[in-house]
Amino acid sequence: MQKHRWSRRLILWVAVMILANVLADVAITSPLMVLPQMLEHFDTDQAAWLNASAMLAGAIWSPLLAKSSDIFGERRMLIATLLLACVGALVCLAAPNIWIFLVGRFIQGAALGATFITVALARRLYTPRVAMAVVGLVMSGSAIVGVLEPFLMTPVIDHFGYRSVFIAGALLAALAALSVRFLIPRTPGRSSGRIDMRGALLLGGGLGAVLGYVTLGRDSGWLSGSMIVLLVAGVAALAGWLVLALRIEEPIIDIRALSRPIVLTLLALVLAAGAFRSMVQLTGIVAQVPTDLGLGYGLGDGESVAVLLATVSFGIILGGALAGWLAGRFGPATPLLGGIAIGTVATFTMLAGVSVLPLAIGCGAVLGMAAGAIGTSGYNMATELAPPERQGTVSGLVSVVLALGSVIVNVAGGEVLKANRTIADGTPMSTATGVHLYVLMAGVLFIVAAVPAITLMRNRPVTPPPETTPRPMEDPAYDRIASA
Repeated sequence: MQKHRWSRRLILWVAVMILANVLADVAITSPLMVLPQMLEHFDTDQAAWLNASAMLAGAIWSPLLAKSSDIFGERRMLIATLLLACVGALVCLAAPNIWIFLVGRFIQGAALGATFITVALARRLYTPRVAMAVVGLVMSGSAIVGVLEPFLMTPVIDHFGYRSVFIAGALLAALAALSVRFLIPRTPGRSSGRIDMRGALLLGGGLGAVLGYVTLGRDSGWLSGSMIVLLVAGVAALAGWLVLALRIEEPIIDIRALSRPIVLTLLALVLAAGAFRSMVQLTGIVAQVPTDLGLGYGLGDGESVAVLLATVSFGIILGGALAGWLAGRFGPATPLLGGIAIGTVATFTMLAGVSVLPLAIGCGAVLGMAAGAIGTSGYNMATELAPPERQGTVSGLVSVVLALGSVIVNVAGGEVLKANRTIADGTPMSTATGVHLYVLMAGVLFIVAAVPAITLMRNRPVTPPPETTPRPMEDPAYDRIASA
C-alpha cells in the first residue's frame, strides 16, 4: 500500500527526490557562476549560447522524457535522466572546444526532466493527500540550493577553476542516480503505448528553436538572418507536430485528451511564472542602480543583490512547503489562487519598493512565497486532474509552460526597459517610467492569471481526493526500507 502518514521511509524517499531535483538547479545555475572563465577559456563572446544552452536542451528533452516516464516507469526514467546529466557534465569537463562543450550542455539539459519526473514519482509512491505535501517539500527543498550554492561553490571555483562546477555536477548526478536505484521502489509503466519519436523531435525541436529565438534574439538581433531562420524553423516544427498529433493514435502529447481544467491550469501557470520571473529579473537590475543618480529608483551599488535574492529563495521554500500542506487539505486550487493573489499584491507594492530597500526585501519574500505556492500547486493541480497513465506527460507540460512564461516575459520586460532609456552618469539606463511600466506589466499578468485560477477554484471538487491508489510493483529496496 502507499504511504498515508510520515515515517522514516517516507522521509528517506523525500530526501532522495530532493537530491535528484536539486540536480536540475545545479545544471542550470552553477555554470553561470563561471561564465567569464568559460568565455575566456573557449575564446568566445557567445555568452548567450553558453548561458541558455542547457535550458533550451531541457525544453527539447521534456516531451520525450515525460512520455517515457508514463510508458517505462518514473523510477527507471529518473535514473536515465540523472545518468544523462552525469554524462553531459563529463563531456563539458573534457570539452576541447566550445562545440563539444555545447554538446555536453545539451546532454546535461536532460537534468531538467528530473523536476517533473519526481513529481510523477511522488504521485506513485504516496496517497494523493500525502503526495501533495511531498511535492511541496521537493519543490521548495531544491530552492535551498539557491541560498547555499554561492557559499559552497565559490571557494571551490577559486581553487580548482571552472571545471570544478562540472565535476560537482557529475558527482551529484551519479550519487542521485545510485540513491534512486537502491532506495526508491520500482514503478512500472502505466501506459502500454509507444513513443512517437517524430512527434518528440518536432515538439522538442520546435520548442527549443522558439525559446532560442526569444532568448538570444535580443543579443543577436531580432531580425538577423540566423534568428529569423531559427524562428521559422521552430514555428514550422511546432506546426508539423500539431498536424501529426491530430492524425496519429498515440502522439507524444495527446492534445485531444487535455481537459478544460488542465488547459486552465497551464494558462494560469504560464502567466504567473512569467510575472514572477520578470520581477526577480527587475529586482536584480534595480538593486545595482545607485540612489544618488536621481532616476527615481535604485537600491544601491549592488551590495543588496545577495540579500534580495536570498530572501526570494527563502520565500520559495516557505511558500512551496505551505502550498503542499494546504493542497492536501483543501485541494491545490486554493493555494494556486492564493499564490497568485499575494504575488499580485507584492508586485504592485514594488512600484514603491524599487526605491525603498526594506520594502523591496519584504516584496521579494512575498514574491518568493507566491512562486513557491504557484509552482507546487501547478504540479499538484495538473497531476490531480490527469489520469494516472498520463501524469508524467502532464507534469512535463507544466515544466514547459513554466519555462515558456519565464523566458518570454523576461525578454518582454527587458524590451520595455530598453525602450525607455536615458543617460545617467555616462551610461544608458532605464527611466523610472520604464521601470514602473515593467512592474505594471507583471502585475497585469498576475491579474490575468487569476481569472483561470478563480475558475478552477469555483469548479474544484467538494470532496477530498481518495486516499487509495495502486501500490508500486514490489521491489527489494521497498522491502529493505520497510524494515528500517
